[in-house]
Amino acid sequence: MTNEKFSPAALELLKLRGLGALAEKMGIQLVELSAERAVATMPVDGNTQPLGVLHGGAHVVIGESLGSFAANVWAYPDKVAVGIEVNASHSRSVTSGIVTAVCTAVNLGRTLTTHEIVVSDDQGRRLSTVRITNFLRDKSA
Repeated sequence: MTNEKFSPAALELLKLRGLGALAEKMGIQLVELSAERAVATMPVDGNTQPLGVLHGGAHVVIGESLGSFAANVWAYPDKVAVGIEVNASHSRSVTSGIVTAVCTAVNLGRTLTTHEIVVSDDQGRRLSTVRITNFLRDKSA
């Protein structure tokens, strides 16, 4: 994790909150984080379903994690982002290697954010597309 790929708010939030237990258990590694763009990797090994392919829920976990991280960077320091909708379309499977998720802001508003996350394999082929909408609420609420 190099500081130039993380916005100041992102660095502060990571110090305060970390990635979260689920992201850590799944081996998610942040590469870049800002409100506008976030990148992370995750191993396929250990995150598969019984047929040996990356579990569809794992796609959603990395996507929702990235979108939520980015939304919270946008909300910081006065608000927090809470997910209100997430969906995923899976287009290809993978059985080994590392997947990379790239999160891009679609909308950064006063009360809502929307991010699109593309999960790709080692060859850059799209595996899934995840979209998350977060509600920005006051910290005291």
